[in-house]
Amino acid sequence: MAGRFEGLSELEWKLFEDIFPEEPSKRGKGMPHAPYRYVLNSLLYILITGCRWCDLPHGDTWASKSSAHRWLKRWRDDGTFEYIQGRVLAIANEKGLINWDFGAVDGSFSPWKGRR
Repeated sequence: MAGRFEGLSELEWKLFEDIFPEEPSKRGKGMPHAPYRYVLNSLLYILITGCRWCDLPHGDTWASKSSAHRWLKRWRDDGTFEYIQGRVLAIANEKGLINWDFGAVDGSFSPWKGRR
């Protein structure tokens, strides 16, 4: 995924599609259900580029910012996002793409308040 992120390829999507439940064929009232692939594309775009929610691309492979944000909160709460992260790390580790001998911790977000 070097360069600009333009959405998951078919092969990349195959790594994740079994995580999500069967998409409903009909939702009832309101807007139609955004496909999980489009939602994941949008969330990955935010994470990779660091852009604001209002700067998400529009088009056929992207979810709306409100839909993507709603699913982010839901997946964070039910553990789906952690499961996706675990799968990515497992694949990268299996391919030898992670060097576990080195690491970094950023303490600027630490909840610790004072010094002794």
